[in-house]
Amino acid sequence: MYNADTDITMDELLLQKIEEKKKRLDNLRPLSQDALQNLLEDIRLRHTYHSDAIEGNTLTLQETKLVLEEGITIGGKPLKDHMEARNDAEAFDLMMDIIHAKKELSQEIIQQLHECVTKGILQNPGQYRTSDVRITGADVRPPAYIKIIPLMDTYIKHTKEAQKHPIQKAVYIHHELVRIHPFYDGNGRVARLLTNFYLMTEGYPIIIVKREDRQKYYQALHKADHGDLSDFTLFIMQAVHESLQYYLSSFIEEDRLISLSEIAAFSPYSQEYLSLRARQGKLDAVKMDNVWYSSKRAVKEYTKSMR
Repeated sequence: MYNADTDITMDELLLQKIEEKKKRLDNLRPLSQDALQNLLEDIRLRHTYHSDAIEGNTLTLQETKLVLEEGITIGGKPLKDHMEARNDAEAFDLMMDIIHAKKELSQEIIQQLHECVTKGILQNPGQYRTSDVRITGADVRPPAYIKIIPLMDTYIKHTKEAQKHPIQKAVYIHHELVRIHPFYDGNGRVARLLTNFYLMTEGYPIIIVKREDRQKYYQALHKADHGDLSDFTLFIMQAVHESLQYYLSSFIEEDRLISLSEIAAFSPYSQEYLSLRARQGKLDAVKMDNVWYSSKRAVKEYTKSMR
């Protein structure tokens, strides 16, 4: 077990990249409201799809879009999957409303988000569990249910008072909630919303834990359960870095995301080489729907570093 005062070591080179990108994003403020609204609508869809898919929801990204925007029921897909998509999108909207209202994190907010995520699915949405549980496949058992309220009191206190870098606190906020496991179900969805609630209040963009990173995500959380936060910290840092790159792409032409196949057409590098350097973390790139994207700025900086 650890608390918010535990040392959470960050990759210095990656942190430098994150802070440089955040500074560029901050210098653009106030952001164009029209462009920001379009960006948030896209992120709302992708956050909903990926957060649900992480938990086993079978809707595709396009099906999730149809459910949310057209109210369509997808044939052959469980009713529960449709409810989860609608609930998670509404919970995303609730999170944004809470941020705009400048409310501080509280147990009430956590329970409101959970109620939104699980209404119509769980018998008592928004209520803490009233019995002990075991998590399938996990070798660490969540705390006894009678400890939940004092543990959540401590969780809120540490979240507000710990003197840590925002990313370190985001790591704590996410992992500690799933460690306490205050609800019977929906803890992961709520943790991802709370992580974004906190990051946005600190001026960071929304991060998305992607379906294709599910195994890596759970393995990192498993190590964190045993006190080793290194992998999970790196996971969150990479998500923040990708999200900053995605935001900048929407506001700066030189940062606009382009597929590596397009970049290969005007750069001295082949698509295969660019893909390799992206996987190695040498080229700033983002992977979306199994396609790698980078930018003219990133390629220019990579070329410069190779001289």
